[in-house]
Amino acid sequence: MNPSRRRGAPSESGSELELFPAAEPPASRVVEEPLPNYRGAASYPGETAEAAIAVSTLTETARDILEGAFIPVWVRGEVTDFKAHRNGHWYFALRDSRSQIRCVVWNRDQRRIPAPPDDGMLVAAFGRLTVYPARGEMQFTVVRIEAEGDGLRRKALEITRARLAADGLLAPERKRALPRFARVIAVVTSPDGAALHDIVAVIRRRRAQVRLVVVPAAVQGDSAPQELCYALDQINRWRGADLVIVSRGGGSREDMWAFNNERVARAVAACYAPTISAVGHEVDLSICDLVADHRAPTPSAAAETATLSKTELETELRRAGHRLRASIAAKFSADRDHLRHAARDLVSAGVRQTSMRRASLERVSGRLHALSPVATMARGYSVARGSDGRALTSLSQFTEDMPFDLVLRDGTVPAKAWPRPRSEPAP
Repeated sequence: MNPSRRRGAPSESGSELELFPAAEPPASRVVEEPLPNYRGAASYPGETAEAAIAVSTLTETARDILEGAFIPVWVRGEVTDFKAHRNGHWYFALRDSRSQIRCVVWNRDQRRIPAPPDDGMLVAAFGRLTVYPARGEMQFTVVRIEAEGDGLRRKALEITRARLAADGLLAPERKRALPRFARVIAVVTSPDGAALHDIVAVIRRRRAQVRLVVVPAAVQGDSAPQELCYALDQINRWRGADLVIVSRGGGSREDMWAFNNERVARAVAACYAPTISAVGHEVDLSICDLVADHRAPTPSAAAETATLSKTELETELRRAGHRLRASIAAKFSADRDHLRHAARDLVSAGVRQTSMRRASLERVSGRLHALSPVATMARGYSVARGSDGRALTSLSQFTEDMPFDLVLRDGTVPAKAWPRPRSEPAP
Protein backbone atom coordinates (compact mmCIF):
# COMPACT_ATOMS: atom_id res chain seq x y z
CA MET A 1 0.00 0.00 0.00
CA ASN A 2 1.30 3.44 -0.93
CA PRO A 3 1.50 5.56 2.24
CA SER A 4 1.41 8.82 0.24
CA ARG A 5 -2.27 8.34 -0.55
CA ARG A 6 -4.93 10.10 1.56
CA ARG A 7 -8.58 9.44 2.33
CA GLY A 8 -10.82 10.61 -0.45
CA ALA A 9 -8.07 10.91 -3.04
CA PRO A 10 -9.15 9.10 -6.21
CA SER A 11 -7.02 6.32 -7.63
CA GLU A 12 -6.44 5.80 -11.31
CA SER A 13 -9.45 3.48 -11.35
CA GLY A 14 -11.62 6.19 -9.76
CA SER A 15 -12.25 4.36 -6.45
CA GLU A 16 -11.45 5.79 -3.02
CA LEU A 17 -8.06 4.71 -1.62
CA GLU A 18 -7.69 2.81 1.60
CA LEU A 19 -6.71 4.37 4.93
CA PHE A 20 -3.33 4.00 6.48
CA PRO A 21 -3.13 0.91 8.74
CA ALA A 22 -3.72 1.50 12.44
CA ALA A 23 -0.34 0.04 13.37
CA GLU A 24 2.60 2.34 13.68
CA PRO A 25 4.78 2.42 10.58
CA PRO A 26 8.38 1.32 10.83
CA ALA A 27 10.70 3.82 12.51
CA SER A 28 12.57 4.32 9.30
CA ARG A 29 9.35 5.55 7.63
CA VAL A 30 8.26 7.96 10.37
CA VAL A 31 8.42 11.63 9.37
CA GLU A 32 8.29 14.08 12.18
CA GLU A 33 6.42 17.25 11.14
CA PRO A 34 7.29 20.38 13.11
CA LEU A 35 4.58 21.75 15.35
CA PRO A 36 3.37 25.28 14.69
CA ASN A 37 5.36 27.91 16.45
CA TYR A 38 2.76 29.90 18.39
CA ARG A 39 5.18 31.83 20.51
CA GLY A 40 8.67 33.08 20.35
CA ALA A 41 10.68 35.04 17.79
CA ALA A 42 9.77 34.48 14.11
CA SER A 43 12.54 33.75 11.62
CA TYR A 44 10.28 34.51 8.61
CA PRO A 45 6.91 36.29 8.13
CA GLY A 46 3.99 34.13 9.12
CA GLU A 47 5.95 31.76 11.33
CA THR A 48 4.24 32.93 14.49
CA ALA A 49 0.83 34.35 15.27
CA GLU A 50 2.45 37.68 16.06
CA ALA A 51 4.18 37.61 12.65
CA ALA A 52 1.05 36.58 10.73
CA ILE A 53 0.88 38.06 7.24
CA ALA A 54 -2.09 39.77 5.65
CA VAL A 55 -4.39 37.91 3.27
CA SER A 56 -3.43 40.28 0.46
CA THR A 57 0.24 39.50 1.06
CA LEU A 58 -0.51 35.80 0.85
CA THR A 59 -2.50 36.08 -2.41
CA GLU A 60 0.00 38.45 -4.00
CA THR A 61 2.85 36.13 -3.03
CA ALA A 62 0.94 33.21 -4.50
CA ARG A 63 0.43 35.21 -7.68
CA ASP A 64 4.14 36.02 -7.95
CA ILE A 65 5.10 32.38 -7.36
CA LEU A 66 2.53 31.11 -9.87
CA GLU A 67 3.46 33.61 -12.56
CA GLY A 68 7.14 32.81 -12.04
CA ALA A 69 6.54 29.09 -12.27
CA PHE A 70 4.52 29.16 -15.53
CA ILE A 71 5.57 30.80 -18.77
CA PRO A 72 2.80 32.05 -21.11
CA VAL A 73 1.18 29.07 -22.82
CA TRP A 74 -1.60 28.22 -25.28
CA VAL A 75 -4.59 26.51 -23.68
CA ARG A 76 -7.36 24.82 -25.68
CA GLY A 77 -10.91 24.57 -24.41
CA GLU A 78 -14.57 25.42 -24.85
CA VAL A 79 -15.78 28.95 -23.99
CA THR A 80 -18.53 29.11 -21.36
CA ASP A 81 -20.22 31.89 -19.36
CA PHE A 82 -18.82 34.68 -21.53
CA LYS A 83 -19.57 38.16 -20.16
CA ALA A 84 -18.49 41.55 -21.44
CA HIS A 85 -18.34 43.77 -18.36
CA ARG A 86 -19.27 47.44 -18.48
CA ASN A 87 -15.66 48.30 -17.61
CA GLY A 88 -14.64 46.84 -20.97
CA HIS A 89 -13.06 43.58 -19.75
CA TRP A 90 -14.15 40.13 -20.90
CA TYR A 91 -14.74 37.30 -18.42
CA PHE A 92 -15.36 33.66 -19.31
CA ALA A 93 -14.27 30.11 -18.51
CA LEU A 94 -12.36 27.58 -20.56
CA ARG A 95 -13.37 23.99 -19.95
CA ASP A 96 -12.88 20.49 -21.21
CA SER A 97 -14.52 17.22 -20.19
CA ARG A 98 -12.90 17.19 -16.73
CA SER A 99 -11.81 20.68 -15.70
CA GLN A 100 -12.29 24.39 -16.19
CA ILE A 101 -10.42 27.59 -15.44
CA ARG A 102 -11.62 31.15 -15.13
CA CYS A 103 -10.24 33.53 -17.76
CA VAL A 104 -10.07 37.29 -18.23
CA VAL A 105 -9.17 39.50 -21.20
CA TRP A 106 -8.33 43.04 -20.18
CA ASN A 107 -9.63 45.72 -22.51
CA ARG A 108 -6.07 46.83 -23.35
CA ASP A 109 -5.39 43.38 -24.87
CA GLN A 110 -8.57 43.11 -26.93
CA ARG A 111 -7.07 44.84 -29.97
CA ARG A 112 -5.14 41.63 -30.69
CA ILE A 113 -8.36 39.58 -30.75
CA PRO A 114 -10.60 39.82 -33.84
CA ALA A 115 -13.92 39.53 -31.97
CA PRO A 116 -15.29 38.36 -28.64
CA PRO A 117 -15.80 34.56 -28.57
CA ASP A 118 -19.22 32.97 -28.29
CA ASP A 119 -20.31 30.42 -25.74
CA GLY A 120 -19.64 26.92 -27.00
CA MET A 121 -16.85 28.02 -29.33
CA LEU A 122 -13.73 25.86 -29.24
CA VAL A 123 -10.71 28.14 -29.01
CA ALA A 124 -7.01 28.20 -28.23
CA ALA A 125 -6.15 30.99 -25.78
CA PHE A 126 -2.66 32.34 -25.16
CA GLY A 127 -1.88 33.84 -21.78
CA ARG A 128 -0.38 33.50 -18.34
CA LEU A 129 -1.62 31.69 -15.26
CA THR A 130 -1.99 34.01 -12.30
CA VAL A 131 -3.89 34.64 -9.07
CA TYR A 132 -6.47 37.38 -8.69
CA PRO A 133 -5.38 38.83 -5.30
CA ALA A 134 -8.68 40.49 -4.48
CA ARG A 135 -10.45 37.11 -4.34
CA GLY A 136 -7.57 34.71 -4.01
CA GLU A 137 -8.72 32.88 -7.14
CA MET A 138 -6.52 31.38 -9.80
CA GLN A 139 -7.31 32.66 -13.29
CA PHE A 140 -5.87 32.67 -16.79
CA THR A 141 -5.06 36.12 -18.21
CA VAL A 142 -5.60 35.86 -21.97
CA VAL A 143 -3.93 38.13 -24.53
CA ARG A 144 -4.74 36.26 -27.75
CA ILE A 145 -7.53 33.93 -28.90
CA GLU A 146 -7.63 31.75 -31.99
CA ALA A 147 -10.84 29.91 -32.79
CA GLU A 148 -11.11 26.61 -34.60
CA GLY A 149 -11.33 27.45 -38.30
CA ASP A 150 -12.04 31.13 -38.91
CA GLY A 151 -14.94 31.60 -36.49
CA LEU A 152 -13.63 34.67 -34.65
CA ARG A 153 -12.36 36.41 -37.77
CA ARG A 154 -15.59 35.75 -39.64
CA LYS A 155 -17.56 37.14 -36.72
CA ALA A 156 -15.32 40.21 -36.56
CA LEU A 157 -15.80 40.83 -40.29
CA GLU A 158 -19.57 40.54 -39.96
CA ILE A 159 -19.65 42.98 -37.03
CA THR A 160 -17.42 45.51 -38.78
CA ARG A 161 -19.31 45.24 -42.05
CA ALA A 162 -22.66 45.73 -40.31
CA ARG A 163 -21.42 48.87 -38.54
CA LEU A 164 -20.04 50.39 -41.72
CA ALA A 165 -23.19 49.54 -43.67
CA ALA A 166 -25.34 51.17 -40.97
CA ASP A 167 -23.35 54.39 -41.47
CA GLY A 168 -23.78 54.23 -45.25
CA LEU A 169 -20.08 53.71 -45.98
CA LEU A 170 -20.73 50.66 -48.19
CA ALA A 171 -23.42 52.31 -50.34
CA PRO A 172 -22.58 52.26 -54.07
CA GLU A 173 -23.83 55.82 -54.55
CA ARG A 174 -21.07 57.24 -52.34
CA LYS A 175 -18.35 55.82 -54.59
CA ARG A 176 -16.45 58.56 -56.39
CA ALA A 177 -15.12 58.41 -59.95
CA LEU A 178 -11.35 58.18 -60.29
CA PRO A 179 -9.59 61.14 -61.92
CA ARG A 180 -8.79 60.43 -65.55
CA PHE A 181 -5.52 62.35 -65.53
CA ALA A 182 -4.08 62.15 -62.03
CA ARG A 183 -0.95 64.28 -61.69
CA VAL A 184 -0.02 63.32 -58.09
CA ILE A 185 -0.66 59.85 -56.63
CA ALA A 186 -0.13 59.06 -52.94
CA VAL A 187 0.64 55.43 -52.08
CA VAL A 188 0.09 54.21 -48.51
CA THR A 189 2.17 51.06 -48.08
CA SER A 190 5.38 49.70 -46.65
CA PRO A 191 8.40 51.31 -48.32
CA ASP A 192 10.15 47.92 -48.29
CA GLY A 193 7.24 45.81 -49.52
CA ALA A 194 6.62 44.12 -52.85
CA ALA A 195 3.50 46.20 -53.44
CA LEU A 196 5.47 49.44 -53.85
CA HIS A 197 7.96 47.68 -56.13
CA ASP A 198 5.11 46.47 -58.37
CA ILE A 199 3.47 49.91 -58.52
CA VAL A 200 6.73 51.67 -59.44
CA ALA A 201 7.56 49.03 -62.07
CA VAL A 202 4.17 49.42 -63.76
CA ILE A 203 4.39 53.22 -63.80
CA ARG A 204 7.89 53.13 -65.30
CA ARG A 205 6.83 50.60 -67.92
CA ARG A 206 3.84 52.66 -68.91
CA ARG A 207 5.93 55.87 -68.88
CA ALA A 208 3.13 57.58 -67.05
CA GLN A 209 3.78 61.26 -66.37
CA VAL A 210 2.77 61.29 -62.71
CA ARG A 211 4.35 62.23 -59.41
CA LEU A 212 4.39 59.31 -56.98
CA VAL A 213 4.43 60.15 -53.25
CA VAL A 214 4.98 57.24 -50.84
CA VAL A 215 3.43 57.61 -47.38
CA PRO A 216 5.08 54.84 -45.35
CA ALA A 217 3.10 52.66 -42.95
CA ALA A 218 3.31 49.18 -41.51
CA VAL A 219 0.98 46.83 -43.37
CA GLN A 220 0.95 43.93 -40.90
CA GLY A 221 1.35 43.41 -37.19
CA ASP A 222 -0.14 45.04 -34.14
CA SER A 223 1.05 48.54 -35.07
CA ALA A 224 -0.31 48.41 -38.64
CA PRO A 225 -3.84 49.83 -37.97
CA GLN A 226 -2.49 52.84 -36.10
CA GLU A 227 0.19 53.56 -38.71
CA LEU A 228 -2.25 53.20 -41.61
CA CYS A 229 -4.69 55.62 -39.96
CA TYR A 230 -1.86 58.07 -39.28
CA ALA A 231 -0.69 57.90 -42.92
CA LEU A 232 -4.19 58.60 -44.24
CA ASP A 233 -4.57 61.48 -41.77
CA GLN A 234 -1.30 62.95 -43.06
CA ILE A 235 -2.63 62.82 -46.63
CA ASN A 236 -5.82 64.62 -45.56
CA ARG A 237 -3.73 67.32 -43.93
CA TRP A 238 -1.49 67.64 -46.99
CA ARG A 239 -4.30 67.68 -49.60
CA GLY A 240 -1.83 67.56 -52.46
CA ALA A 241 -2.77 64.22 -54.04
CA ASP A 242 -5.26 63.66 -56.84
CA LEU A 243 -5.59 59.96 -56.02
CA VAL A 244 -4.69 57.68 -53.09
CA ILE A 245 -3.70 54.00 -53.35
CA VAL A 246 -3.79 51.85 -50.17
CA SER A 247 -1.89 48.68 -50.91
CA ARG A 248 0.10 45.68 -49.77
CA GLY A 249 1.24 42.42 -51.37
CA GLY A 250 -0.08 38.97 -50.73
CA GLY A 251 0.19 37.08 -47.48
CA SER A 252 -1.73 35.07 -44.96
CA ARG A 253 -5.09 36.18 -43.65
CA GLU A 254 -3.46 37.17 -40.38
CA ASP A 255 -0.85 39.27 -42.21
CA MET A 256 -3.57 41.23 -44.02
CA TRP A 257 -5.90 41.53 -41.04
CA ALA A 258 -5.00 45.21 -40.46
CA PHE A 259 -6.99 46.10 -43.59
CA ASN A 260 -10.10 44.62 -41.96
CA ASN A 261 -9.76 46.98 -39.01
CA GLU A 262 -12.78 49.27 -38.60
CA ARG A 263 -10.62 52.34 -37.83
CA VAL A 264 -8.60 51.82 -41.00
CA ALA A 265 -11.76 51.36 -43.07
CA ARG A 266 -13.25 54.58 -41.73
CA ALA A 267 -10.00 56.42 -42.42
CA VAL A 268 -10.10 55.22 -46.05
CA ALA A 269 -13.74 56.31 -46.36
CA ALA A 270 -12.90 59.75 -44.89
CA CYS A 271 -10.07 60.40 -47.36
CA TYR A 272 -10.70 63.63 -49.28
CA ALA A 273 -9.35 62.22 -52.56
CA PRO A 274 -10.67 59.19 -54.48
CA THR A 275 -9.14 55.94 -53.23
CA ILE A 276 -8.05 52.61 -54.69
CA SER A 277 -7.67 49.60 -52.39
CA ALA A 278 -5.24 46.92 -53.61
CA VAL A 279 -4.70 44.45 -50.78
CA GLY A 280 -3.27 41.02 -51.46
CA HIS A 281 -4.33 39.08 -54.53
CA GLU A 282 -7.54 38.83 -56.51
CA VAL A 283 -9.05 36.19 -54.20
CA ASP A 284 -8.43 38.33 -51.10
CA LEU A 285 -11.25 40.70 -50.14
CA SER A 286 -10.86 43.11 -47.24
CA ILE A 287 -13.10 45.65 -45.54
CA CYS A 288 -10.94 48.40 -47.06
CA ASP A 289 -11.84 47.04 -50.51
CA LEU A 290 -15.52 47.54 -49.68
CA VAL A 291 -15.26 51.17 -48.54
CA ALA A 292 -12.71 52.37 -51.12
CA ASP A 293 -13.96 54.10 -54.27
CA HIS A 294 -12.35 51.40 -56.43
CA ARG A 295 -11.01 47.93 -55.69
CA ALA A 296 -8.00 46.62 -57.64
CA PRO A 297 -7.19 42.89 -57.51
CA THR A 298 -3.42 43.51 -57.20
CA PRO A 299 -1.05 46.46 -56.64
CA SER A 300 0.00 46.25 -60.31
CA ALA A 301 -3.62 46.51 -61.41
CA ALA A 302 -4.05 49.53 -59.13
CA ALA A 303 -1.13 51.29 -60.86
CA GLU A 304 -2.60 50.54 -64.28
CA THR A 305 -6.02 51.79 -63.22
CA ALA A 306 -4.60 54.99 -61.72
CA THR A 307 -2.41 56.03 -64.67
CA LEU A 308 -2.46 56.39 -68.43
CA SER A 309 0.49 55.20 -70.47
CA LYS A 310 2.11 57.54 -72.98
CA THR A 311 0.47 55.65 -75.86
CA GLU A 312 -2.93 55.74 -74.18
CA LEU A 313 -2.49 59.44 -73.49
CA GLU A 314 -1.67 60.19 -77.13
CA THR A 315 -4.66 58.13 -78.25
CA GLU A 316 -6.86 59.91 -75.74
CA LEU A 317 -5.64 63.30 -76.97
CA ARG A 318 -6.37 62.37 -80.61
CA ARG A 319 -9.84 61.24 -79.65
CA ALA A 320 -10.34 64.43 -77.69
CA GLY A 321 -9.27 66.45 -80.77
CA HIS A 322 -11.75 64.57 -82.96
CA ARG A 323 -14.50 65.08 -80.40
CA LEU A 324 -13.64 68.79 -80.15
CA ARG A 325 -13.75 69.33 -83.91
CA ALA A 326 -16.98 67.40 -84.20
CA SER A 327 -18.45 69.39 -81.34
CA ILE A 328 -17.42 72.71 -82.92
CA ALA A 329 -18.86 71.69 -86.30
CA ALA A 330 -22.07 70.55 -84.67
CA LYS A 331 -22.21 73.81 -82.73
CA PHE A 332 -21.75 75.91 -85.87
CA SER A 333 -24.37 73.86 -87.72
CA ALA A 334 -26.80 74.21 -84.84
CA ASP A 335 -26.14 77.97 -84.61
CA ARG A 336 -26.60 78.35 -88.37
CA ASP A 337 -29.89 76.50 -88.25
CA HIS A 338 -30.89 78.56 -85.27
CA LEU A 339 -30.12 81.82 -87.10
CA ARG A 340 -32.00 80.62 -90.20
CA HIS A 341 -35.04 79.77 -88.13
CA ALA A 342 -34.70 83.03 -86.23
CA ALA A 343 -34.58 85.06 -89.48
CA ARG A 344 -37.61 83.26 -90.81
CA ASP A 345 -39.46 83.82 -87.56
CA LEU A 346 -38.41 87.49 -87.60
CA VAL A 347 -39.78 88.02 -91.12
CA SER A 348 -43.00 86.28 -90.22
CA ALA A 349 -43.29 88.36 -87.07
CA GLY A 350 -42.62 91.55 -89.08
CA VAL A 351 -45.29 90.70 -91.62
CA ARG A 352 -47.79 89.91 -88.88
CA GLN A 353 -46.92 93.11 -87.04
CA THR A 354 -47.19 95.22 -90.20
CA SER A 355 -50.57 93.71 -91.06
CA MET A 356 -51.79 94.39 -87.57
CA ARG A 357 -50.55 98.00 -87.69
CA ARG A 358 -52.08 98.56 -91.16
CA ALA A 359 -55.43 97.24 -90.00
CA SER A 360 -55.25 99.47 -86.93
CA LEU A 361 -54.39 102.53 -89.07
CA GLU A 362 -57.24 101.80 -91.43
CA ARG A 363 -59.66 101.65 -88.56
CA VAL A 364 -58.38 104.98 -87.19
CA SER A 365 -58.37 106.52 -90.69
CA GLY A 366 -61.98 105.48 -91.19
CA ARG A 367 -62.99 107.10 -87.95
CA LEU A 368 -61.05 110.28 -88.80
CA HIS A 369 -62.52 110.42 -92.30
CA ALA A 370 -66.00 110.14 -90.90
CA LEU A 371 -65.29 113.15 -88.70
CA SER A 372 -63.42 115.28 -91.32
CA PRO A 373 -65.06 118.44 -92.88
CA VAL A 374 -64.37 117.13 -96.36
CA ALA A 375 -66.58 114.18 -95.75
CA THR A 376 -69.24 116.53 -94.36
CA MET A 377 -69.08 118.72 -97.47
CA ALA A 378 -69.41 115.63 -99.61
CA ARG A 379 -72.78 115.14 -98.08
CA GLY A 380 -73.93 118.64 -99.38
CA TYR A 381 -72.46 121.07 -96.90
CA SER A 382 -70.14 124.02 -97.64
CA VAL A 383 -68.00 126.46 -95.63
CA ALA A 384 -67.90 130.28 -96.00
CA ARG A 385 -64.45 131.82 -95.59
CA GLY A 386 -63.58 135.47 -95.34
CA SER A 387 -60.79 137.22 -97.16
CA ASP A 388 -58.48 136.34 -94.26
CA GLY A 389 -59.26 132.62 -94.69
CA ARG A 390 -61.20 132.27 -91.42
CA ALA A 391 -64.49 130.43 -91.45
CA LEU A 392 -67.61 132.60 -91.28
CA THR A 393 -69.97 130.67 -89.04
CA SER A 394 -72.41 133.46 -87.92
CA LEU A 395 -74.61 136.10 -89.67
CA SER A 396 -73.05 138.75 -87.54
CA GLN A 397 -69.80 138.19 -89.42
CA PHE A 398 -71.35 139.18 -92.70
CA THR A 399 -71.93 142.78 -93.97
CA GLU A 400 -73.77 144.04 -97.02
CA ASP A 401 -72.01 143.37 -100.26
CA MET A 402 -69.11 141.66 -98.35
CA PRO A 403 -67.25 139.34 -100.66
CA PHE A 404 -66.36 135.87 -99.34
CA ASP A 405 -65.47 132.42 -100.67
CA LEU A 406 -67.81 129.52 -100.53
CA VAL A 407 -65.81 126.32 -100.10
CA LEU A 408 -67.49 123.26 -101.61
CA ARG A 409 -66.49 119.61 -101.78
CA ASP A 410 -64.67 119.96 -105.06
CA GLY A 411 -63.74 123.67 -105.20
CA THR A 412 -64.29 127.29 -104.12
CA VAL A 413 -66.95 129.74 -105.46
CA PRO A 414 -66.59 133.58 -105.03
CA ALA A 415 -69.72 135.05 -103.48
CA LYS A 416 -71.13 138.34 -102.10
CA ALA A 417 -73.48 138.87 -99.19
CA TRP A 418 -77.11 139.91 -99.86
CA PRO A 419 -78.11 143.49 -99.13
CA ARG A 420 -80.31 142.42 -96.31
CA PRO A 421 -79.20 139.21 -94.79
CA ARG A 422 -81.78 137.07 -93.13
CA SER A 423 -81.30 135.31 -89.87
CA GLU A 424 -84.10 132.82 -90.50
CA PRO A 425 -83.22 129.60 -92.17
CA ALA A 426 -84.50 129.21 -95.65
CA PRO A 427 -87.80 127.31 -95.99
